[in-house]
Amino acid sequence: MKKLRLNPITKRWVILTEEDFSFDKINNVQAQTKLENCPFCLGNEAMTPPETDADRPQGGEPNSPGWLTRTVPNKFPALEDNLEKKEEKEGIFQKREGVGFHEVIIETPDHYKTMRGLSQEEITRVIKVYRRRFSFLTKDKRFKYILIFKNHGLAAGASLEHPHTQLICLPIVPKRVTEELDCTKEYFAKNNECMFCKIIEEEKKQKDRLVLENEDFIAFCPFFSRSPFELTILPTLHQSDFRKITDRQIDSLSSILKELFIKLGNVLGDYPYNFLIHTTPINSDGKNYDFYHWHIEFLPKLGEIAGFEWATGGYINPLLPEDAARRLNTT
Repeated sequence: MKKLRLNPITKRWVILTEEDFSFDKINNVQAQTKLENCPFCLGNEAMTPPETDADRPQGGEPNSPGWLTRTVPNKFPALEDNLEKKEEKEGIFQKREGVGFHEVIIETPDHYKTMRGLSQEEITRVIKVYRRRFSFLTKDKRFKYILIFKNHGLAAGASLEHPHTQLICLPIVPKRVTEELDCTKEYFAKNNECMFCKIIEEEKKQKDRLVLENEDFIAFCPFFSRSPFELTILPTLHQSDFRKITDRQIDSLSSILKELFIKLGNVLGDYPYNFLIHTTPINSDGKNYDFYHWHIEFLPKLGEIAGFEWATGGYINPLLPEDAARRLNTT
């Protein structure tokens, strides 16, 4: 039976077809890079732009071996840092210079160590880099939004297999984020409560989509999942801004992520995925976003974006989130 489910956070509909999801559709092909040609490997530091951040517990010179994480400007940035923010109009059309900043966070010196293979301590270190770079780049008043995301596997958009995350500073707030802000603000105005906090309450009560929880975070397959095994990870403490994450929360989050990667790997093998953090805009001239709740969206890339998705902005998902959660919880 086909079902329609509404995502109240964006007001977009998802079609769930309840088909027998086939694991044969998973494209596990990775972007293969020879170690000597990989710009993210130890000893190849000269192949990247000069680093902006690094964890070097034993000290050492910048742009040399001895690091545990390393952050560098993207050699092929989506947006450039050397331009001034300027807007123009051409009749009905509007344009602006592509000002921004694009970094790569290299998560480990080990070329073949996927996020699933990282220890909890290593994941904690990576999340602290996220927080550190996010907080530092917020100071640039040209930027309105900072997006942190990870692509793993060719099908998910990764061009290099060495584990890394990307960070992009944008001069605008993305449409997907403004949808969330508008819908959650409207809900808060009507109900005097955070929509995400209410979702946490419902997922804990219903339990059939719940995958993991600890004192600080909850992970579940959302009611309105866009693709098989989609996961949402939410801090249980109401918190609108990712920059406010504490060291204790980071430890809790790394524990949740470590367990999730193991569960997903047991079910899907080495699968392509996209991982992203949604948080509040920055430099927003004193606007209050207390109605919002930062979160992580985790999307295994197990299907294709095709005509229906492009035409409607909705999605067709062949696996019920309740079934996805059940499979993850039985591994």
